[in-house]
Amino acid sequence: MPIHEKSLIRPENIKSHDELVIEGIDVSGHWSTFIQSRVVTDYNEELEEEISALPGGEYIHRCFQCGSCTNACTVNALNADFNPRYWIYLIRMGMEEELLRDKEIIWQCVSCNKCTYICPRDVAPEGVMKATSHWLELKGHTPKSHSTIFDEVFTDQVMETGMIEESRTIRGFFGRTKQSLTQGWLIEMVKRLMRNLPVEMLIKLGLATFLRPRTKNWGAARDAMKEYAQEQHALHRKALKLDQVTQSDDSNTANQETN
Repeated sequence: MPIHEKSLIRPENIKSHDELVIEGIDVSGHWSTFIQSRVVTDYNEELEEEISALPGGEYIHRCFQCGSCTNACTVNALNADFNPRYWIYLIRMGMEEELLRDKEIIWQCVSCNKCTYICPRDVAPEGVMKATSHWLELKGHTPKSHSTIFDEVFTDQVMETGMIEESRTIRGFFGRTKQSLTQGWLIEMVKRLMRNLPVEMLIKLGLATFLRPRTKNWGAARDAMKEYAQEQHALHRKALKLDQVTQSDDSNTANQETN
């Protein structure tokens, strides 16, 4: 799966000479532009396996690098550096260090799913982008994104009560992301709700904010969902060998303290 696009060559790897003569032949200017040779020694042979173990990355092995995903990508149309096809290539080749050079933009996927609809191999590139973002967070390469934090707030509320109460979700999200609740757009939204919603509904919303209503007989369903979520979380950590790393670090610390 060779990569030939010039746009994918890092600028620092392109070497040129204004004046260069080789064996009596003037190759100055355009002809003296070369790609610097390098030896890659940091392959992660398990990188594809790690990504495919996370939700959304299950079908990354199907990719045959046609480029349809990048060509259809909403974000790529605005930022050519956002290149799902190239990242899938890096993952399958185990080039972890090269992938990490784009860690600040991989999470910018907007989940429009154009790539998934057009993919001829059912790779689900949108899912791969989400799995890669999750992998970056689990590995500690990037902090939790606001999208992940919102998902956690939303999930915690469903797990606990079996219901969604919008104002509590907003407050929880803003609290965890350390944002102010006095933002202009939020105040305007509340004003419009108060003007347009029936009084009875406003009263119900107000009571729900403080009373935290629950779905009837939710306890058994909640426990089952929590158990499943914990099992999946454990599987993901095992696939990424995160627990082994933690145990190794703990052992090293213990040995140092003993010595």
